[in-house]
Amino acid sequence: MEFEFIGRQQELRRMDDLWNRKTAQFLVLYGRRRVGKTALLVEWIRRSHNRALYWVASPTSLAAQLRDFSQAIYSFSHPDVQVPEHFTYATWKQAFEEIATLAQEQRLALFIDEFTFLLEVNPGIAGELQNLWDHRLSHTNLFLCLSGSHLGMMKREFLSYQAPLYGRASAQIYLKPFFFGQTKLFFPKYSAVDRVAIYSIFGGVPAYWMQIDQSKSVSQTIKRELLTPNNLMQAEPRLLLQDFISATHNYISILSAIANGAHTIKEISQEAGIPNVNPPKYLAVLTDAGFVERRVPVTNIGPSREGRYHITDPYLRFYFRFLVGRQAQIALGVQEQALAEITRHMIDFIGTYTWEEICREWVLRAGAAGILPYLPDEVGSAWNSKAQVDVVGINTMEKTIILGECKWLLKPADRKVMAELVEEKASLIIPTKGNWKVFFLGFSRSGWTSGSLAYQDEINRNPVKGENWVSTGMQLIDLERLDREMNELTNGVPKYYGEIEI
Repeated sequence: MEFEFIGRQQELRRMDDLWNRKTAQFLVLYGRRRVGKTALLVEWIRRSHNRALYWVASPTSLAAQLRDFSQAIYSFSHPDVQVPEHFTYATWKQAFEEIATLAQEQRLALFIDEFTFLLEVNPGIAGELQNLWDHRLSHTNLFLCLSGSHLGMMKREFLSYQAPLYGRASAQIYLKPFFFGQTKLFFPKYSAVDRVAIYSIFGGVPAYWMQIDQSKSVSQTIKRELLTPNNLMQAEPRLLLQDFISATHNYISILSAIANGAHTIKEISQEAGIPNVNPPKYLAVLTDAGFVERRVPVTNIGPSREGRYHITDPYLRFYFRFLVGRQAQIALGVQEQALAEITRHMIDFIGTYTWEEICREWVLRAGAAGILPYLPDEVGSAWNSKAQVDVVGINTMEKTIILGECKWLLKPADRKVMAELVEEKASLIIPTKGNWKVFFLGFSRSGWTSGSLAYQDEINRNPVKGENWVSTGMQLIDLERLDREMNELTNGVPKYYGEIEI
């Protein structure tokens, strides 16, 4: 189904700012596939009506790429003339010299999408472009944007100190998937519970969202979009991986291991059936690609041996948890059995991953908006051999810490959830050096029992203390409140807190 263009206002304003400057500007735009880079560039052209040439590279030969680019330039500069069938500039230098001429007197935006396809075929083009930018293009009225999906390659070619194009860009935009707070704009017919479920499956990737029909239930969406033979979403994980690697089998084994609860190198090695010495090599590639990240307790200062690996992309996490092992069922059209198994585990899956991640994001935004008493420098989780806390926001300079528990249950969470956090876990997680102020948070899908609310009032009236910490209060939050505030804070709704951009 079709959507109107929603969001990305900060990125569009940034592009407007670069265009409105009086000198040549160079923007690097990067982000994973399907995240909306092309849509952003096309929307900016549509809204601004500025003089712009958009060209997308293809994974073809060097000669074919140069010919295609040359014909795009010719068509732009001769709009009323048929492009000669075999027209091409002899070199990339000649092609960009023509761009320089077109931008000499009049402002021109040149957007080269999927630039990494050029780099794969001709790695030397980065050096050529650096020389052209330094000696020719930077002295024109050109607004140049290079866009790419291969995160590792884009970082190496533009952000690495050794890269030819390092330091040439005026700005960079790392286009991330949409946040949970934007689901209400896209899916106004879905309840908050359904939108959390959708987000836990598809993440915030706009191209995935466009496949979803709000008139269908979440279960119907899973059956239609994920459990039918030959659907596009089944091929997506391998397509994403093939951008970075050719032999995918060991990487698939590792992603499956992580999705099924293996997070340390030892656990991953055992679950994947790969010798202990090999996973770090594969994990480094997956981390470079942006599919996996190594998390450490946010309370740790300096290097940590407590690292745990997590899949960052929600759809990959869902696919390798629920779908990769059901390819035979899907091929045979056995939907009901697969759907029943997914449904049986979905509450635990959401509670373990997506709900905690949404709650951590809320802490970041609420801290910045002044809803919380402290502004954390970092938000994550914390664990050791004795305890684990789902949400931890810490400010080491101010010696303030937020500790939160998350529950995705069908019934209200009881007093025991917060009592264990306050009376047992806090002293085991709070750093031992310094005197800390602690604020407690509880997040529950279905709200809180009367006993929990009474305990909240008790903690707010009578602060509790540990050996090197004292509490300053507690808030218990349900899904309804979190959903409302995430919508306001993410989209800049000036209902309570003014316009906020994070």
